[in-house]
Amino acid sequence: QVQLVESGGGLVQAGGPLRLACAASGSIFSSSDMGWYRQVPGKQRKLVASITDTGSTSLADSAKGRFTISRDNAKNTVSLQMNSLKPDDTDVYYCNALIKRYYRDSLSLYWGQGTQVTVSS
Repeated sequence: QVQLVESGGGLVQAGGPLRLACAASGSIFSSSDMGWYRQVPGKQRKLVASITDTGSTSLADSAKGRFTISRDNAKNTVSLQMNSLKPDDTDVYYCNALIKRYYRDSLSLYWGQGTQVTVSS
């Protein structure tokens, strides 16, 4: 089994920073792309940022210049540093990861349980 556990969400004032972290654990042989998504209940999840296993990153237009995604391959963790937060950033944030488990031939996509980010004006 593989689990992704997020941490670091909470309430922050507009303009402030927040750092989200996600740790993958379990029977992990290797991980490929990892990322952060956001979702308003009842709507489709939207990509915020992603990072490959070699460190190439991709950011949503709304995140460029404010958010930074990073990862630690040895620890199977991915982080999202969010600066200059706006009320529009309020959402539930989910991490995901493409992971190859031991004794499996293919990658599988796993999701965390989500963490609430609320930005007050």
